Amino acid sequence: MTPLERITQLAQTKPCYGEIPTYYLYTFGIAGERFFREIKDNAKIFGTRCPKCNLIYVPPKIYCERCFAGLEEWLEVGTTGTVHTYTIGYVDLDGSPLEEPIILAMVAIDGAYGGLVHRLGEVKPEEVRIDLKVEAVFKDQAERSGSILDIRYFKPRQK
Repeated sequence: MTPLERITQLAQTKPCYGEIPTYYLYTFGIAGERFFREIKDNAKIFGTRCPKCNLIYVPPKIYCERCFAGLEEWLEVGTTGTVHTYTIGYVDLDGSPLEEPIILAMVAIDGAYGGLVHRLGEVKPEEVRIDLKVEAVFKDQAERSGSILDIRYFKPRQK
């Protein structure tokens, strides 16, 4: 069978043993690189603003999803937001019970379009609610590596 012939039955396939070397470099992309650098270096959350729609995207994008304009204006959006939705996990990925439940939330960053899915901390499961006002808690500078996990969690804001 030649490579151009179509396989129509499983019996026509043959296994190929060995290793296929794969080399790649994953990047966060143009917008992601700057976004994570600001989190790592400055403990700040940045977004990009559309000049036509006036939307501020968090996480930042390089083009507007509504009008396709290029997004070049970067601005700090602050570290506060609101719980848009959440879930509480009582088991780990293997199905084993967790000692303490984990709370994951979609946090809409104040004044921005979009948001971040992240852990909530310093709050009990029974205290979590939609529209809970929260703020980011960052790792110490020496511990940051340039990932979303440089934000330890979001905690409820003091009134």
